[in-house]
Amino acid sequence: MMEHKITVKDIISVTKGTLASGREEILCEHFCTDSRKVQANDTYVGIKGENVDGNQFYEMALKQGASCCILQGVDIPEIIKSQYPSTAIVLVENTVKALQQIAAYKRSLYDIPVVAITGSVGKTSTKDIVASVLSQKFHVLKTQGNFNNEIGLPLTVLQLKDHDAMVVEMGMNSFGEISLLTNIAKPLVAVITNVGTAHIGMLGSRENILKAKLEILEGLQKDGTVIINNDNDLLHEWNEKQNHEYNVITYGIHEKSTIEATEISLQEEGSTYIAKVDGSSYPVTIQVGGEHFVYNSLCAIAVSRIFKIPMEQVLKGILEFELTKKRMEIKKAKNGAIVINDCYNANYDSMKAALDYLGKMPNNQKIAVLGDMLELGEYSKELHEKVGEAVAENHIDLLICVGNEAKNIAKKAEENGMKKEAIFTADSNEKAIAILQEKLQKDDVVLLKASNSMNFTQICEAICK
Repeated sequence: MMEHKITVKDIISVTKGTLASGREEILCEHFCTDSRKVQANDTYVGIKGENVDGNQFYEMALKQGASCCILQGVDIPEIIKSQYPSTAIVLVENTVKALQQIAAYKRSLYDIPVVAITGSVGKTSTKDIVASVLSQKFHVLKTQGNFNNEIGLPLTVLQLKDHDAMVVEMGMNSFGEISLLTNIAKPLVAVITNVGTAHIGMLGSRENILKAKLEILEGLQKDGTVIINNDNDLLHEWNEKQNHEYNVITYGIHEKSTIEATEISLQEEGSTYIAKVDGSSYPVTIQVGGEHFVYNSLCAIAVSRIFKIPMEQVLKGILEFELTKKRMEIKKAKNGAIVINDCYNANYDSMKAALDYLGKMPNNQKIAVLGDMLELGEYSKELHEKVGEAVAENHIDLLICVGNEAKNIAKKAEENGMKKEAIFTADSNEKAIAILQEKLQKDDVVLLKASNSMNFTQICEAICK
């Protein structure tokens, strides 16, 4: 695929912006929203946040070699215009909206398939494995990290160069957010991994979460395909009721689906199963443990069917995929114990999946270090208690809870039969580290999981090599 380049003139046209200084012919190839990370010839976009207004740092961007600045709410002094005559400065009404408009324009220049992935849990890991499978046939651009919001997705789209496929992740906190993202990305394939409880505090019910996730269909191309996890109750029910309006491929373990997994064997370092695809059976090996990665790989197989990728290459892509850091990342502690670093984010569904995986580990002692799950609103106590039930159900040997909400995990675990002496609460990561350093033995396995703002990376760094 040939690269389609954008100029300052294009940006002014699509944003209805004003050229404050510089030339319209300047090329805009790499976009950056952090003035500290601007490199030569970057296009700097000033974003006004809650605490910091990036528009105020445009001079820093210019000094570091930005060839274009897109700004709002600033007056550019004549001395700056004369000091940087070869740099374009474009003034717009709203830089976030402008970034989205530019991304939508760039997307329109590329006649390539886009796979968009949303869901309450598993978006990033599913994105990683789908991209790995598609990479067997295409030059794929994928969302880096979890750049899945109103700023992150446009920045991903703006990285398009000579790619011939794109895999993007779409997150949301409220209604309308996925609608915005899908109308930028215009996917050929829309994937919904599940509907759980993430952001239930903002949306009020799982039914509303489903409604928000289904906004992904608004940008789906007319000949597009929807791929769903058929074992998810709400997605299964939606598919039963949707009157053949959409072309749907289903995947699952328990419900009868288009792509199915049987004979599943979950091991410490990975999993194997038999995939039932188009009447044939294929042995699948995944190098990451946990049943949720069986689901992720089934989804990747479903995507591969649309693009007619041979199963031999699909299996290779599943085997070779690399997981985004801090998501079920297996590390070694200083004393040789296994550490499952899954501390990027947390909600009830991902907590339960991680605990189910931990519970099946063959190690001497299974330790769970769990922190607060955020953005749950009035459901917070109930969902933390449900995590406590999952801790007890999986016979976890030692539980360390960090944070105020996580105390509900500890309380419920004890109520469900876990011994009081095996449960610890800590009001800081430092205290959790101290408990771990005392209790962790070389033949143990420890799970670290909490919402990202709990900074459990600090715990991981303290106990790992």
